[in-house]
Amino acid sequence: PSPPGDASGTFVTSQATNHCSSAQQSPLPAQCCCLNATAVFGQIMFGSQISFIIVSPGGIRFAHTDFKIPDFTDYRRPEVVDPNKSSQDSSEGRRSFSYIVTGASTVVILYAAKTVVTQFVSSMSASADVLALSKIEIKLGDIPEGKNMTFKWGGKPLFVRHRTDKEIASEAAVNLAELRDPEHDKDRTINPRWVIVLGVYFGGYYCPCHGSHYDASGRIRKGPAPLNLEAPFYEFPDDDTVIVG
Repeated sequence: PSPPGDASGTFVTSQATNHCSSAQQSPLPAQCCCLNATAVFGQIMFGSQISFIIVSPGGIRFAHTDFKIPDFTDYRRPEVVDPNKSSQDSSEGRRSFSYIVTGASTVVILYAAKTVVTQFVSSMSASADVLALSKIEIKLGDIPEGKNMTFKWGGKPLFVRHRTDKEIASEAAVNLAELRDPEHDKDRTINPRWVIVLGVYFGGYYCPCHGSHYDASGRIRKGPAPLNLEAPFYEFPDDDTVIVG
């Protein structure tokens, strides 16, 4: 029902909350006695009765102003703590600090990457015992002239022959046009008295399986073998010792 009013045309107000102690009456234009009222009811009489309701926004909360905002001052640089001070004055120093941190981080990352790559490559390298087997030292004084000795090196037979003067002259006089794999004797030896080659079988300069024959320089002379015996790398640290590998 509409709030009560008189016939002379008055505006009657009342609030739903207890901000005003009693209803007031005032002539038109009407003014609300409580601006903080939750609801205001009014009635105007102009010959016929008109009822309306005005809802005041006085009780609506628009912002949470009672919440405490976190303080991040401890995490900020001293140059930018003061809001009244321009941060452009300290931009060069802060930028230099960022460059230093970035550069130092890059160096650390590159060093760590180098260490990882080095360890990875090292893990793929041959171990110490394998490297020890990659070289063999032979005492030449144990091999008499005109004789041949066989050693095991790298899983293959290693032939070391102490040649005579006759063998040296004979192999040096071979016509290269007669050879299947042409190679001069002087190109296969460092010291002409010693021939050091890798064999296929431990049977020496003759292959019993295929019937291949090799001369005193390790060159193929007869049989199906297409190439000469391989001459590995070796050196003479002194006249009585040779190191292969």
